[in-house]
Amino acid sequence: MQLLTKQIRKDLDRNMKLPAKDRKPVVKFFAPWGSATWLISEFYPERQEMFGLCDMGFGSPEIGSVSFSELQIIRGPMGLMIERDMGWSTDKTLAQLADEARKDGSIAA
Repeated sequence: MQLLTKQIRKDLDRNMKLPAKDRKPVVKFFAPWGSATWLISEFYPERQEMFGLCDMGFGSPEIGSVSFSELQIIRGPMGLMIERDMGWSTDKTLAQLADEARKDGSIAA
């Protein structure tokens, strides 16, 4: 599965032109073998780095950066890879989702 399609990259580029407080996550990645989840609102291709709400499944989701190149090479049991939630979307900003996730202890999106 391609994690970043051309359309997602266009959406992320468009998102980067908004004020930071108005940015909404564009794509959701997850580990199908566990509870790790990433809601990504920004992508910096020159550094292969993304920014968004990250939840490794330990009860403390946080806003931060994640290496896109590292995300692509993660392997779980039986060679499973990080996947993109193809049906996911949100109307909430990254800050709103982060507030909810901190209260709940995990990303519920």
